[in-house]
Amino acid sequence: MLLALARALAPLPLAGLHLLGAAMGWVVYWASPTYRRRLQENLRLSGVCPDEDSLRRTRRAVAAELGKAVMELPVVWMRPAPAVDRMIACDDWPVMEAARARGKGILIITPHLGCFEAVLVYTAQRFPITALYRPPHARSLEPLMVAGRARGLATVAPASVAGVRQLLKTLKRGDVVGMLPDQAPQAGEGTWAPFFGRPAYTMTLARRLHEATGAAVVYTYARRLPGGRGYRLYFRSAPDEPFTEAAMNRAVEGMIRECPEQYLWSYNRYKVPAGVEPPAG
Repeated sequence: MLLALARALAPLPLAGLHLLGAAMGWVVYWASPTYRRRLQENLRLSGVCPDEDSLRRTRRAVAAELGKAVMELPVVWMRPAPAVDRMIACDDWPVMEAARARGKGILIITPHLGCFEAVLVYTAQRFPITALYRPPHARSLEPLMVAGRARGLATVAPASVAGVRQLLKTLKRGDVVGMLPDQAPQAGEGTWAPFFGRPAYTMTLARRLHEATGAAVVYTYARRLPGGRGYRLYFRSAPDEPFTEAAMNRAVEGMIRECPEQYLWSYNRYKVPAGVEPPAG
């Protein structure tokens, strides 16, 4: 049923899907007190909004953008990849070419910001890439998600021991690995690091892959353009400093500050996973 619905939505104009998604986002915002409270708290405590007026405007935009993110998935996952690629504007691809010329692989870090699925589509039209993924809570969505992501030169790797081995092989071949850095990992897979001034349990896998392979680190996100005009994709080389969890979080913060209305503020980023000691203080 989900597959049939996605197929029916995929050919529709992106602008129309975004309008519908924005309305749905607002419905969800007002229907779920837990979702609304977490979104407001995370956004307020981040400090990205300088005053109350800015906070209200950004909060409204965040609710709408989340709905757009859901409704654009049939387009990004089910339209032919070259057609999706034509919806993405990017001036920064030389950053990726320079990183690959080093021959040690590329680790691209993209948070839940804008249309992060567009990063995979665009990259997989040019370089082989393996994307780490965590199965969704709604397991019925997993086949659709995997099929939508594993197109072009893309493959996917589950968040498991076998998946990590697959990522290592990818980097050692000189290819690209993509991962989302702002999900709370399981016990033993993370460390506490500052994120917008608050300790967040942060994955260590990115750093360990970098240390094991010497892969270049590139930060990226795809900003959703207004009016259904597609996406603007950015690639940035990592700052010239040791690649640590704190450094990764700072770089992610910088991207989010450029486009705070398109970040997933409703995610419980500061939770204490089962079996993990809370941060000191």
